[in-house]
Amino acid sequence: MSAMLLVAALRDPATVAGLDAAGWNSLIAMARAERLIGTLAFRLEGRAVPDAVRPILTDAKADAAREARQAIWEADRARAALAPIGLPVILLKGTAYAAAGLPAGQGRFIGDLDILVPRDRIDAAADALIAAGWEWVKEDPYDDAYYRQWMHELPPMIHAERDRMIDVHHTVLPLTARPTPDAAAMMADAVLITDGLYMLCAEDRVCHAVAHLLADGDLQGGLRNLWDIHTLLADVDPQALEARAARHGILPHVRQAQRLAAAIYGAGGRLTLWDRLVRARLLARNGWGQETRKALVFAFFVRSHWLRMPPLMLARHLLTKWRKGHRPQ
Repeated sequence: MSAMLLVAALRDPATVAGLDAAGWNSLIAMARAERLIGTLAFRLEGRAVPDAVRPILTDAKADAAREARQAIWEADRARAALAPIGLPVILLKGTAYAAAGLPAGQGRFIGDLDILVPRDRIDAAADALIAAGWEWVKEDPYDDAYYRQWMHELPPMIHAERDRMIDVHHTVLPLTARPTPDAAAMMADAVLITDGLYMLCAEDRVCHAVAHLLADGDLQGGLRNLWDIHTLLADVDPQALEARAARHGILPHVRQAQRLAAAIYGAGGRLTLWDRLVRARLLARNGWGQETRKALVFAFFVRSHWLRMPPLMLARHLLTKWRKGHRPQ
């Protein structure tokens, strides 16, 4: 079994009509593991489901709605913290989708608050957030230095009273990554959502989601990110997206994401051999919600670090993390 059961239910909710009890157990387990249970609940709205499943889906929608309210509130608190230094809050990922009421935000579970600020103002932003109650999370000096020298964001911060995390980005990929997206252009073309909260323009929302999925990271939880891309693509002009992706240096990644989204969530499409490997990694999930294809998963874990930094730096980083007891999940 693979996560195709979940994919089929998201793509065509009518497919759940033929599920038996074991099938529903697998579908729910996969959706929870991929953090798509809220999205699935909305997709199945109005469908006949077993009595035992109905409260699970109802709870998932309620949880997602609560997370969205919390995320938007937290975004507003960041806006208030940064307003005195003249910095607008440009929201990224789930909070932006929820605040703007985009389809990508429907049922989406939202973790940390992600915002984008100019790199030359990032220290001022950190000072303003600390003054408003956020504090640093990373205690290890190596981790702190790693973030500040090589990453696309500050070390994570958490609010001392509300226990909510914030990631302050100055661009969308690590500084050591091969593509170098034009973060200044993203911020210049950001669009107002409401009350001092902004988000990236439609094409940049896709570019950011694609960069996060295919040019960075190990594809863990990738089905949710690809669902984001699938829904975000409906709002863009294809030619404008090509031009924007070229400007950010991620045109091949955007084209691959379009192929994968069409093949997995859309009407279908032709995949290259490399696409098929990525597809296999995305679907590596069994009926208990556990990851399968461990060798493939580990290969993508190694690849994610390879994408992030040159070989010598990668070897030094992995050795340092290994000595500190870190092991890949």
